[in-house]
Amino acid sequence: MTSSDARAAAQADGPAELDRAECLRLLAAGVVGRVVFTERAMPAVHPVTYVLDGEEVVFRTVSGGKLAAARRHAVLAFEIDQIDPAGGTGWSVLGIGPAYEVLDTRRLAELAFRLPATGAASARDGRMIAVPLQHLTGRRLSVDPSAPAR
Repeated sequence: MTSSDARAAAQADGPAELDRAECLRLLAAGVVGRVVFTERAMPAVHPVTYVLDGEEVVFRTVSGGKLAAARRHAVLAFEIDQIDPAGGTGWSVLGIGPAYEVLDTRRLAELAFRLPATGAASARDGRMIAVPLQHLTGRRLSVDPSAPAR
């Protein structure tokens, strides 16, 4: 089957669901994702650098909505994707779980080597937030690059 045949078959079937193992593999290979949370009763989406630690996404943050959400164990969503418009393919992974602030000093030290401080979330001021991936879904996408935009 040629790549154009495979693309046409995928388009006919729609997005293909990814299993948990594939979602975790894609998350483990990523560096930047988006955390989705509620801030002042409104939805907020912020990009973060992260690492996958077991089946938890971990990222740094400073004081603000993400830290407040973690301290009250609010449910957050975490999303990554990769789309190739020229090839008409891609994937998306979404994880959801109750966030918490990582406080264990041994784990913080280990995570500090894997997740360097960047931007506003410096090693001195930044806090580590973990999101256990209780609900994890993924889709492999196939887009027809010649189709008109809707």
